[in-house]
Amino acid sequence: MDGVLIVDKPEGLTSFDVVRRLRSLGSGRKAGHTGTLDPTATGVLPICLGQATKLSTFLLEGDKEYQGVVQLGVETDTYDAAGKVVSTQPTDHLEEEEVRRVVEGMAGTYWQTPPMYSAVKVGGQRLYELARKGLEVDRKPRKVTIHSIRMISFDPAASRLVLRLSCTKGTYVRSVAHEIGQALGVGAHLVSLQRLRNGPFHLDAAIPLATLEKWMEEGEYEKIAERLIPLRDALSDFEEVRVDELRARKVLRGMALGYRDLLQSGAPRIAEGDLVRITGPGGRLLAVAEQREGALRYRRVFSTGGE
Repeated sequence: MDGVLIVDKPEGLTSFDVVRRLRSLGSGRKAGHTGTLDPTATGVLPICLGQATKLSTFLLEGDKEYQGVVQLGVETDTYDAAGKVVSTQPTDHLEEEEVRRVVEGMAGTYWQTPPMYSAVKVGGQRLYELARKGLEVDRKPRKVTIHSIRMISFDPAASRLVLRLSCTKGTYVRSVAHEIGQALGVGAHLVSLQRLRNGPFHLDAAIPLATLEKWMEEGEYEKIAERLIPLRDALSDFEEVRVDELRARKVLRGMALGYRDLLQSGAPRIAEGDLVRITGPGGRLLAVAEQREGALRYRRVFSTGGE
């Protein structure tokens, strides 16, 4: 199979665990995920199969949307429920409006330092490997943007809140929970997290991993194929430039499309830095290109045309 499966990842598995279980579905036994989810997190995990693994780089760029539960007054070393408690603070003085104000104040662009318990590599080692040895090292902050964040509910008796946020790739929601606790002066950690959206892929289109494994065990591969998103559609967030057969051959040979080619193909207005999908007759994906210095530069050409 060649395409993208939207999996609803269960709690307790790493993203690579899911890839390993579904790898046999991909043509050439190729499979990969786009956007790591912690083992404690659930929700949308796009799995690229076969030729779709060539799209992974582009699919990683999409914004994400999450819903999470935050426990106030209890801080852990991992910033989530999987870690050890490092401090506790009373929370009975907190007012709902104060909590809401702090939560909503997290929106915006800022530099976020990855937590020690993360898969980021420093000096060739994963941070969580160093953290398990009791080591803490300097981490390079990353620029992230929280487009929107709001408090869905607050339970003062349990000192728990539910929040929903939309953010750029690379944002650690665990760190957001930790920062909320710091801002309130009581500490906090993330109890649970569900990813609702990853780029163009939404939870309502996701298939529970258990269902996929059941279909595989029973040989009902046609059910899986029906839920497979073709390469072209997987990049639905990108503007589309559709060309005829003559220009399709130019693209597949890596030859640049000139201004007249784009004009006659009815190409949309493309801003500097934008990524576009170039498709040929029948809608097959030919290439992904970026607008740079007034021309489309190919980032990836699919030599046989992606279906």
